[in-house]
Amino acid sequence: MSKTMLIVAITLLIALLLGACNLPANSQEPAGAEAALTAAAQTVETNLTQAAALNPPTIPVLATSTNGLTTATIIPPTNIPVATSTQTCDRAQFITDVTIPDGTTLAPDETFTKTWRLKNTGTCSWTSSYAFVFDNGDAMNGPATQALAGNVNPGETMDISVDLKAPASPGNYKGYWKLRNTSGVLYAQVYVDIKVETPAPSTTTIDLNATGGSEGGTVYEAAANQNVVHGTILAGDIGSDHLARGYMSFDISSISGKTVTEAKLDLSGCTQAQDPFIDLSGIWV
Repeated sequence: MSKTMLIVAITLLIALLLGACNLPANSQEPAGAEAALTAAAQTVETNLTQAAALNPPTIPVLATSTNGLTTATIIPPTNIPVATSTQTCDRAQFITDVTIPDGTTLAPDETFTKTWRLKNTGTCSWTSSYAFVFDNGDAMNGPATQALAGNVNPGETMDISVDLKAPASPGNYKGYWKLRNTSGVLYAQVYVDIKVETPAPSTTTIDLNATGGSEGGTVYEAAANQNVVHGTILAGDIGSDHLARGYMSFDISSISGKTVTEAKLDLSGCTQAQDPFIDLSGIWV
C-alpha cells in the first residue's frame, strides 16, 4: 500500500469514529414521558400549596404512580366541627321566695314550710318523673327527694314547697336544693337561709288577790293598846302614830313553775287609817 492510500484510510477511520459519538442513545423511555412526569409533579406541588393556604391543618396526601405518570389523592380532614343545637332542654329561673325570705329568724326546733317559685325557661316539660332533691348544706330535717306535683310546660311557673324544721342550736343555717330530670341530672339550684335565735321570755302579769293572814287582819303594835282587827286590812297608823302591821296571804298556785321577775303591791283596795298614808291609790313595789 502506498503512502497516500495509508493516509486516506486513516482519515476515513477517524471520521467514522467521530460520527459514531453523535449517534442517539438507545433510551427505554421516550423524551415526552419525562416531561409529563415533571409537569405532573409540579401540578401536585401547586395543589398542595393552595390547599395548605386555604386549610392550615395538615391534610394527608397519598402519591401514586400509574404508567409512568404521578397522581395525588387528597384525604379530606376528619376534624371539621359539627353544628349543634344551642337550646337547653332543662333550665329554670328563680322568681321569688313565696315564704321564709332569706334571713328569717326562727325559734329552735320550730317547724316551717319553705316555698320557692320557679319558671321553666327550657324547652322540655317538667313532669311528675322530675324531682326536687336536697343537694348540700343544712338539710333541716327535710326530705332527701320529692316528686314534682304536676307538669310544668316551657314558660310556665310552679311553686315548690318543702316542710323543714329549724335546728335546735342558735346560729345561721343554709340548705341548697336542686331540680332533677328523668336522667338523674341536677340543675336549677335554690336555697333556704334562716337564723335561729332563742326568743326572749315573755312577760305575763297575774293579779293575786290578798286575804287576811294568819293573824286574821291588821295587827297593831302592843304600845298602841289596840285590838286586832279581824278580816280587815288597814293601811296607815293610828292617831297616836303607832304602826299597824298587816298580814296578807296570796294563792300562788297559778304561778307555779314560772319565774317571778317583778312583784307589785297595790293597796288601793285597802281601808286607809290615819297619817302618814295620804293616798293609797298608787302601786307599792
